[in-house]
Amino acid sequence: MSSSGPALHDAVRPLEWLLGKWESVKAEGFYPTIKPFDYKESLVFSHIGQPMLNFSFSSHDPNNKPMHNESGFLRVNVGTNKVAFLSAQNIGVVEIEEGEVNGTELCLDSTSVSSVSFGKEPKTTKIARTFKLIDENTLEQNVAMATSRTPELLPHLKVQYKKKVE
Repeated sequence: MSSSGPALHDAVRPLEWLLGKWESVKAEGFYPTIKPFDYKESLVFSHIGQPMLNFSFSSHDPNNKPMHNESGFLRVNVGTNKVAFLSAQNIGVVEIEEGEVNGTELCLDSTSVSSVSFGKEPKTTKIARTFKLIDENTLEQNVAMATSRTPELLPHLKVQYKKKVE
């Protein structure tokens, strides 16, 4: 945030490396039940002075057709390195992931995944996600997923982002 915005809450200082706008330079999707695909993704982490970060993801296919949107919060258990990732997605999925931040790596595993009753099959049943800062301007995210048809967590998304300089 700009210097005129609220001060960063001390509890989220360990996540400060995520703050900013990120654009994918390489984004790949794959899973045993689908054809591999490339896509583009924008990611924003911001704060309003509370012990959490706000985030939003926006994905498009290579022709800029909208695909997936997601927004939520990275909530910190104050006084610990424990973090909760709370997310609502335009495809009708709501999830809670919990994990830890260690240095410039955040590792999360779902504790709850819910879908709207009329969402398409297969339903997502479990998610594991990592964010890792490669250097001050490069962020990587890896996502593994299990579904109602593939109960084992398997790699699904790999994204490398560059920080947008404003």
